[in-house]
Amino acid sequence: MNAPTYAPIRTTSVDQMGLEARADELGSRSIKTSSKRAALHLAVRCIDLTTLEGADTPGKVASLCRKATRPDATNPGIPPVAAVCVYPEMVAHAASAVAGTGVAVASVAGAFPSGLSDLDVRTDDIRCAVADGADEIDIVLNRSAFLSGDLSTVHDEVAASKEACGDAHLKVILETGELGGYEPVRRASMLAMAAGADFIKTSTGKIPKAATPAMALCMAEAIREYAHQTGRAVGFKAAGGIRTSKQAWHYLVLMGETLGPEWLTPDRFRLGASSLLNDILLQLGRLDSGRYGGPDYVTLD
Repeated sequence: MNAPTYAPIRTTSVDQMGLEARADELGSRSIKTSSKRAALHLAVRCIDLTTLEGADTPGKVASLCRKATRPDATNPGIPPVAAVCVYPEMVAHAASAVAGTGVAVASVAGAFPSGLSDLDVRTDDIRCAVADGADEIDIVLNRSAFLSGDLSTVHDEVAASKEACGDAHLKVILETGELGGYEPVRRASMLAMAAGADFIKTSTGKIPKAATPAMALCMAEAIREYAHQTGRAVGFKAAGGIRTSKQAWHYLVLMGETLGPEWLTPDRFRLGASSLLNDILLQLGRLDSGRYGGPDYVTLD
């Protein structure tokens, strides 16, 4: 596989007021009750159910995988999630637990969440995770190099990570809360896509300032611009602070209105979350029964 070489990226400047107004307008959209079930099922199918804690164990990961494949043990009509996302050390356990279910295994790798270690160490980490059964790899953009203006290093590191993935998909986390605004987020989005990213992702979820609708819209517009320039469709993953069904369907609206229905599929849209699924299950239960379930209705992750 030949990695793409760095070349200056052409980007459109960001109209901050227009972007934020558009994000607010999309966030005010409501979904008809008759469409809510379909929207919630789609949100479930797009979730990367995630555990990234130092206290993760094989047993905890196995429990998460059971929930990923059968979110509600009492309702087989609720679809499985897109993927489970774990640390590289837990990939083999996750891969064994979801084998044959259609649920993918994603792994953060490459010095997550800082993205700062020797490149050979990071790419070895990726290759080991893929060898253990990871279908998708989430890496973090080298913000130190990006904020220093060393764009060629950023590009080449993403390209090397993509090459190390082999057949696995590469998601590049921008950590938007550390980039300093919409303009650098737009540039970082275009740079990551040009280097071979299959998805661009908002945040690690490890800093207080994570995903926002306006930042998501900024990145979605970059995906649209890149697709127009190259003909290549890149996916989007929102992660960091997404906990409620209402937030999830607002992201669905944002993606559909900005990129079209082709992006409303797990192949091109993901929601990185740990607690979101519980709220969706409660909302689906309310649609069925007319009332919210009690605190014991959903499992704690």
